Amino acid sequence: MARREPLENVRNIGIMAHIDAGKTTTTERILYFTGRIHRMGEVHEGSTVMDWMEQERERGITITSAATTCYWEDHRINIIDTPGHVDFTAEVERSLRVLDGAIALFCGVGGVEPQSETVWRQADKYGVPRIAFINKMDRVGADFYGTINNIQSKLGSHPIPIQIPLGEEELFTGIIDLIKMKAVLWNEKTQGFEWEEVDIPTSLLPQALKHREKMLESVSEYDDHLMALFLEDKPIPEEDIRKAVRRATIECKIVPVLCGSAFKNKGVQRLLDAIIHYLPSPIDKGPVKGINPKKEKEEIRKPADDQPFSALCFKVVSDPHVGKVNYFRVYSGKIAAGKSVYNANLGKHERLGRLLMMFANKREDIDEAYTSDIVAAVGLKISRTGDTLCDDGHPIILEQMDFPKPVISVAIEPKTKADQEKISLALNRLSDEDPTFEVSSNEETGQTIISGMGELHLEILVDRLMREFRVGANVGRPQVAYKETVRNSAVAEGKFIRQSGGRGQYGHVKIQIEPAPFGSGFIFENRIIGGAIPREYITPVSNGIKEAMKNGVLAGYPLVDIKATLLDGSYHEVDSSELAFKIAGSMALQEAARKAGPIVIEPIMALEVLVPEDYLGDVIGNINARRGRILGMTPRKNAQAVHAQVPLAEMFGYATQLRSMSQGRAVFTMQFAKYEQVPEDVSATILERPALSRS
Repeated sequence: MARREPLENVRNIGIMAHIDAGKTTTTERILYFTGRIHRMGEVHEGSTVMDWMEQERERGITITSAATTCYWEDHRINIIDTPGHVDFTAEVERSLRVLDGAIALFCGVGGVEPQSETVWRQADKYGVPRIAFINKMDRVGADFYGTINNIQSKLGSHPIPIQIPLGEEELFTGIIDLIKMKAVLWNEKTQGFEWEEVDIPTSLLPQALKHREKMLESVSEYDDHLMALFLEDKPIPEEDIRKAVRRATIECKIVPVLCGSAFKNKGVQRLLDAIIHYLPSPIDKGPVKGINPKKEKEEIRKPADDQPFSALCFKVVSDPHVGKVNYFRVYSGKIAAGKSVYNANLGKHERLGRLLMMFANKREDIDEAYTSDIVAAVGLKISRTGDTLCDDGHPIILEQMDFPKPVISVAIEPKTKADQEKISLALNRLSDEDPTFEVSSNEETGQTIISGMGELHLEILVDRLMREFRVGANVGRPQVAYKETVRNSAVAEGKFIRQSGGRGQYGHVKIQIEPAPFGSGFIFENRIIGGAIPREYITPVSNGIKEAMKNGVLAGYPLVDIKATLLDGSYHEVDSSELAFKIAGSMALQEAARKAGPIVIEPIMALEVLVPEDYLGDVIGNINARRGRILGMTPRKNAQAVHAQVPLAEMFGYATQLRSMSQGRAVFTMQFAKYEQVPEDVSATILERPALSRS
């Protein structure tokens, strides 16, 4: 079977945005206008193709990234529709890692909202070129130019409108194309399938000329040929403008801005044109870098079918019909169904069973996957999210993904004996799928603890446990993932000496611990000189310290952000062993931590509340009562956006209270910001109760 289309005609894109900006509706329209589906689903009816999980349809939100493929103007577009809710940030992270370009969707009324900022930063991290689509231009309060200013000021980006709206709110009838200098009107009787290009209305011509001038001025900065034509006031061909916009977009210098109303079927075809014109093909993105695990040197893989096979597994799903399904993006080479692949991260071979081209939760068997394909495989038993699959003769490990640590935990126990057998299998499957979902057990109480990114995240996972895996479970109250750290430096020794009739145990270490930067977890430095401790015992010391950090010295919460330096020690020719040094390291850490001013730290959340002026005082008072700090306020139309930082421990039940305070008119978003020391009065209360979570 030969490749389906040339690589320059492939686009791997994602649609990213804040919750409720219209991502899923836009994707549904794209699939409809490209002929992939024959009836448009609606989020509010629970009939969309991309939101296929029951929980997604009930709640009207996207939870998992859905992948699909469609064709437009001889180009193949692989699309991933990502979630907008902050609790599912890992889904966005792993999707952006394997995409070449993205559509950043903004609500014309809400502008740049908090989760838009989060996904924008994630796209910056992976250098993903973007085009912006300002949606919902037909809604009351829609403000195209206000949103563009927002993109510039809040995201520090360079938005360049290549279209402007023809009217706003209920008067929105179409767009003005600044490259063709034509007005585009959609025919509502044909559900937006037909449109016509007409002359720009005389009243709007000055405005259109002004914005075209600005566009040409900005784009010509990145193209000398265009600059010469622009300065000499010569006619500029459409194709030259497109080439310049494309180059600047791919280099992440500018963000072309389009507009429309996906719900009213206006602007979608022009968005499809923009995907082809301005977003990169795999060839534009160029080679991918990785480390050869055998030589420990950097290597590259060019995007070509004749290169050695390399692919990144970015998602694992438990399918009730076929079992474990691994999604992966092929970066180079090709692979056939039934072949063996090498997992470079684990150093093991696996056999690819079936290869599937995914269409949301429907699938189509294929014989072979080529460079740039985003496909799914059945039959991989050990491969996880972030693993590289490759040709064993040319091993490579591609850049891995970092995921945030969970901040909230609940205890979960099976309802019946039959459920007990099923629950661990089901929880393991769910944690395989989701890197931000962790399962552990509390040794003191024997309870199983599940941890995630927020209340909604855990609620969905428990719901899936009951529906998909048919496991009955009782769930405890949410608990905050407190941690411990140290404020000062301290030195301590750990001696593990056991003498019995035969061979004894001897391990002796001296370590210094000190605070490490936030988020660093654990840093180990070996300063042993002169062989006071043989080299083979150094790693066991580090492992012993790491193990001891799982249970802190104040309340048993995990110790984090600590640097440990191994200063000195001694060994015995006969009695020393790896185990003895591991235990000695563990003892030294506990002793040093007690001396180094241990403190309990708690997760602090960045909160944004959009509240009408009438209820502003009540909302601010309530945030203060929850130990929150108001950082500032931004005026929005007839409302204020209140920015604050609040401890997660104080935020349970906030949604209900905010609704009653504002008669349902205020909305909020919340995401993890940092860890901070718990105030002494609160710390005393925490220390009185046992730690729930041991991560």
